[in-house]
Amino acid sequence: MGSVEQGIREHLLVDVDGVAGEKLPTKAAKLQVRNLTKRSETTGEPILREVNLDIPEGAIVGVIGPSGSGKSTLLRSLNRLWEPSPGAVFLDGQDICGLDVISLRRKVGMLFQLPALFDGTVADNVRFGPQLRGKKLAEAEVQKLLSLADLDPAFASKPVTGLSVGEGQRVALARTLANDPEVLLLDEPTSALDPISTQNIEEAIVRLKKSRGMTIVMVSHSVKQIQRIADVVCLVVGGVVVEVLDPSRLSQAEHPMARRFLELST
Repeated sequence: MGSVEQGIREHLLVDVDGVAGEKLPTKAAKLQVRNLTKRSETTGEPILREVNLDIPEGAIVGVIGPSGSGKSTLLRSLNRLWEPSPGAVFLDGQDICGLDVISLRRKVGMLFQLPALFDGTVADNVRFGPQLRGKKLAEAEVQKLLSLADLDPAFASKPVTGLSVGEGQRVALARTLANDPEVLLLDEPTSALDPISTQNIEEAIVRLKKSRGMTIVMVSHSVKQIQRIADVVCLVVGGVVVEVLDPSRLSQAEHPMARRFLELST
């Protein structure tokens, strides 16, 4: 086994088809998922099947797979937008079901597919989270957050109604960063964006990892995007994490459905 693959496997413990995988040491797992199972509330069919996964601190973990494979459900379980069972998801060793949900979502922020901005200016949106805690961000702090999200600080005074979708997404990112999260969850954040806006968001994500050591989990439908920015790739098929690979080794995926998905996506 090559050194890169060994390192990746030491970071992530995977349960394939519900059978416990090889027990390997983990290094500073920020999030741990243990036997996470989720069923549809309408049909009772399993969406996630006994998923086990360690997410390394300070890494960008890409999650890809066919539509309906459970990617977004897995992501939303990490900050209780979908409620996991007690003992299934841990943040820094603490069961997230025992944490105050508002505090949890400040630590584990999320950016959705489309920006949902509030009426007012860009600065109003960026200040929203801290204001709920009784803190008002200074103008310089707002401008710094906009810069982190790859937006010109001059945007602070602009009304959100005049923004493009790409600009709005970066404002939503700055608003999430205003809560100073330790983990950032991204649910296909560039799927509605043009190539230039996509590149801007990707660069902002990589910069956050490098400058803040932030742990980032990103669901994407784009294999090429994940190859560009992820440190680790998780392939999800039928509610199971079937492969965990270095981005450069995606072509070596062994699971037949994973191979088929990758062939059609590249």
